[in-house]
Amino acid sequence: MNEIEKFALEVEENIRGLGADTELQAKTLDWMVDAGGKHKYSYNFSWLGRPIIQFPQDMVAIQELIWQVRPDLIIETGIAHGGSLILSASMLTILNYCDAITGGHSIDPKRQNRQVIGIDIDIRPHNREAIETHPLSHMITMVQGSSVAPDTIAQVHNMASEYSRIMIILDSNHTHNHVLAELNAYASLVSLGSYCVVFDTLIEDVSKQHYENRSWGPGNNPKTAVHEYLKTHPEFEIDRSIEHKLLITVAPDGYLKRVR
Repeated sequence: MNEIEKFALEVEENIRGLGADTELQAKTLDWMVDAGGKHKYSYNFSWLGRPIIQFPQDMVAIQELIWQVRPDLIIETGIAHGGSLILSASMLTILNYCDAITGGHSIDPKRQNRQVIGIDIDIRPHNREAIETHPLSHMITMVQGSSVAPDTIAQVHNMASEYSRIMIILDSNHTHNHVLAELNAYASLVSLGSYCVVFDTLIEDVSKQHYENRSWGPGNNPKTAVHEYLKTHPEFEIDRSIEHKLLITVAPDGYLKRVR
């Protein structure tokens, strides 16, 4: 066994230990509730100049998955300030660059075969302008409309038909019915070995008082939708090694890997 293999085994053991440490997990949840609820912790970060509204640990996980899966299309629901779109676009740009290096060919940075599709029912003008004027805007197509509207679904499926390796990130309306409808609409596009990442499943694990002014909460959220969807979709499995590794994540049970 070489040193690289030894280190990989050490990491696997670290992750198993984190997954078994229920006391540490409970402490982490308490910290996340305080940091996220009291201080809006996730609002304080950006990616290449655009606010991303995510925990840094989930941002790291997304870049790891993109590097692992090497998708040619990433579909995201929920745009907000656009930071997540820029993160995905930047990683696809890196993949294109690395492909050119290893393949020994040159690339035109504005003519790339990989793309990000972002869907949102309300793309606010100032956010649209900031995204469209970003240097990576040529990697992004924005679709304004409900992510579960038939015309939006048809448009996105038509666009996705040109790609073979697809990843999905769901982060819009967090009610059970909406997320379940998104899963039914888009998860089938995920390619074998790729992921459908469902954010804010953490809502199920936090007390109801934190969501008094929201249409979602415990019993009605992305995690309940994930569990409902998986009852009839054995082609997906929860990759819990990711949440164990991160410990701090808004997506427990939300990293869904297509295994068949």
